[in-house]
Amino acid sequence: MGVAAGPLLLVPDNAAPYLRLPMSVRNLESLFEPRSIAVLGASNRAGSVGTVLFRNIILGGYRGVVYPVNPKYESVQGVRAYESVRELDPAPELGVVCTPPATVPGLIGELAEVGAKAVVVITAGLTPEIEEEALAGARAGGLRMLGPNCVGFLTPGARLNCSFAHTDALPGRLAFLSQSGGLTTAVLDWAKSRDIGFSHFVSLGDSLEVHAGDLLDYLSADPNTTAILLYLESITRARSFLSAARAAARTKFVLVIKSGRESEGARAAASHTGALAGADEVYDAAIGRAGMLRVHEIEELFDAVETLALGERPRGDRVAIVSNGGGPGVMATDALVAAGGTLAGLAPETVASLDEVLPSTWSRANPIDIIGDATGDRYASALEIVLDDPGVDAVILLYSPVALVSGEEVARAVARVLDTRPEQPQVLTSWLGGAAAEPGRRILRDAGLPSYETPEQAARAFVDLVRYGRNQSRLMETPSYLAEDPADRDAACGAIGRAIDDGREWLSEIECREVLRAYGIPVVESRLAGTPEEATRIAGEIGFPVALKVVSPDVLHKSDVGGVTLDLDDDEAVLEAWDDMSARLERLRPGARLEGFLVQQMASRPHARELIVGVTTDPVFGPVILFGQGGIAVEVVADRAVELPPLNSSLAESLIGRTRVSRLLEGYRDRPAADIREVCETLVRVSRLVCEIPQLRELDLNPLLADPDGVLVVDVRIRVEPDDRSPGDHLAIRPYPRELVEKVRLDDGRSVVLRPIRPEDEPAHLELFRRLKREDVRFRFFGEVRQMPHQSLARYTQIDYDREMAFIATTETEAGDGETLGVVRAVSDHDNVRAEFAIVVRSDEKGGGLGEALLAKMVRYCADSGVRELVGQVMEGNAAMLGLAAKLGFERERLAGESIVEVRLPLDDVRRGTDAVVS
Repeated sequence: MGVAAGPLLLVPDNAAPYLRLPMSVRNLESLFEPRSIAVLGASNRAGSVGTVLFRNIILGGYRGVVYPVNPKYESVQGVRAYESVRELDPAPELGVVCTPPATVPGLIGELAEVGAKAVVVITAGLTPEIEEEALAGARAGGLRMLGPNCVGFLTPGARLNCSFAHTDALPGRLAFLSQSGGLTTAVLDWAKSRDIGFSHFVSLGDSLEVHAGDLLDYLSADPNTTAILLYLESITRARSFLSAARAAARTKFVLVIKSGRESEGARAAASHTGALAGADEVYDAAIGRAGMLRVHEIEELFDAVETLALGERPRGDRVAIVSNGGGPGVMATDALVAAGGTLAGLAPETVASLDEVLPSTWSRANPIDIIGDATGDRYASALEIVLDDPGVDAVILLYSPVALVSGEEVARAVARVLDTRPEQPQVLTSWLGGAAAEPGRRILRDAGLPSYETPEQAARAFVDLVRYGRNQSRLMETPSYLAEDPADRDAACGAIGRAIDDGREWLSEIECREVLRAYGIPVVESRLAGTPEEATRIAGEIGFPVALKVVSPDVLHKSDVGGVTLDLDDDEAVLEAWDDMSARLERLRPGARLEGFLVQQMASRPHARELIVGVTTDPVFGPVILFGQGGIAVEVVADRAVELPPLNSSLAESLIGRTRVSRLLEGYRDRPAADIREVCETLVRVSRLVCEIPQLRELDLNPLLADPDGVLVVDVRIRVEPDDRSPGDHLAIRPYPRELVEKVRLDDGRSVVLRPIRPEDEPAHLELFRRLKREDVRFRFFGEVRQMPHQSLARYTQIDYDREMAFIATTETEAGDGETLGVVRAVSDHDNVRAEFAIVVRSDEKGGGLGEALLAKMVRYCADSGVRELVGQVMEGNAAMLGLAAKLGFERERLAGESIVEVRLPLDDVRRGTDAVVS
């Protein structure tokens, strides 16, 4: 790094070994844990919102100062009232507004004027004009605004009930966020009756300023919150929400109920993909991609919390069910299959071993009925044998009450088995019954086993575990929209640009094929013929047999007008087909413009499966990629799955696996398996196409033929619209910024790669920490840090590139694994004016110019991103860092009363290219 000293530390972390939270959490602590509150509209009128809300605050045990503000009263509920917040001294930290709509903007202005930090607007019925004025006033004054049209919030740990709910909330470690006021109070009542407590309970209302994503950011860093529960009706800022959700789901359990499961609004079904990809499926894909878990009922929501908290991630979805009664076993099986789980097949060795310990009347199949008189020892023996079956990923144990043996005895026997087997398949339990079954459930829970009241709950809980594990795996995937292999983007943009310049939405057949060829997607050879004679000539050049397809801008689905004729063997057949289809088009679609016919090579693929790969544009989440079984009956078959781009091969394989046709692609009987790798590659190429070309709105590859020889597109449709956004900016999930990867040469002559960090870098990041000397760790963390747990490493490596940036310096070992030699990271403030950064270099890599290369790259990146100033804090004894900062032009200032120096670099000159060091 040019100076011989320890690794560099900027921005002390203390207990939290990551930089800091996004600015979306600015002033939210003043919202949820204020030291003083002004209730504007507090009242003495029975039944009014102002009356109930003020009473809830003062009777809830809130320890701060509460001011009622209402010019109509001298006192409210025995507390002196004030005419205006301007009379309050000191000024309130939080304002709560429950006054008529027309008064809201003015009151927000007064709160901003006196220095309040946050406001809750309970008032409903604000017109768009009033909303705009209120929002402008809040932003001008730096106020965070919850609402309007909300019930309020509860922070039980602070004994604050800032709501007009009919009851309070018990303290706990769950956070609940709701976009429905009615559901907010219903869940509050439901949870209290079941002794379920909360860290935060928030009614979001209309989310004019504070959005669900902001609260996800806030709660993801709250040490008193272990799980975040969301009730959503809609999402308005998809990229911001998913960015926050992906960050939160890396450290907390995040569970979602999304209402409105039917299609949202009218969607033009001009293409198969547009007709198939329903809004609810897109929400499913987005929730899963963000690492969250979606459930559909309130009770399931809280069951899932318990399951995720107690259960390890299963190694697969194959379940063995062990029961002392046939009925409960069948009930669990039905629920398992309905939820998407799989009943495991028992190995012959397992059946033989069970024969030795079970009565001869046992079921000899899965579910395993060990008979109603089963003792604890019989349960234990059967469980041991089933756990050893390699085809079993999880076991659901069911106990129905009998007089011969108690549920406690069976529970203790099960707990003893699992106590001696720390590594075994996941085990879930259901002790059926009411109060009599509870002691057994308590024993199981104390042993760390999830336990449920019904077999159906246990089965659904297992499938939730599987889905959550898969979603967490998808969360780790951060694909680039730039693939390794080259693509001719200019050629594709040229074809699309011609259509847009001509005022056309749909590309011609020839233009569609230009786009596919530019991205290396195999497409059957096709040429446009303007006359019958030209068609026969092209057919002879391509080679018989051929297909003839009508080309008309007024016909999207050719089969609707009989516009396709296949297997034409000679010139005469081509001429006859031309005449027949021309006449049919004139009869069925009078006035349709006929531009000619496409002469297409017949794709002779007798073992091929017909697939569909498509793209549609969702109004909330933007581009969506669809995969499924194709052909002319694609809507009837309705076998499809959707995913948000960008995709890599892992995500493409997961997308394929969520369809029924995936099993057919594996081959059966005399049908050989298709080349799945080529199908995945096609999905990745389509993903790259849609990521790089924002103008693309819809795409259909249908059918896409897949067989052992690869894939081939037979028919394609592409719809486009003008769009001046840059590649990637139109996506709900920002891709891995591969364009920022570069190779540099250090002072000692070695070449290293500087690139943005990825989730896969976690092991190498841990090794970097382990190879820091003790003094270097002190420089990095402003104190002693002996361990780097997974949660901390995840915060370092699983970043959202919209929120922060981290560049690592990496090289390759002899084994081919990447080593992390150093890292620099930066987070900008809410307005992207000021960014704070930190940098660390491995102890044995000092003196080679690595630190300078990393910091210079971050300076360039921040300057290009519009940041005005780069700042950091350095321990006074870290001479190497101070020297490097001086070399790169940083100004320095010692912080008063501390042995810390703040270094600052204005970036305006860097943007103008006048800084020789970093240009």
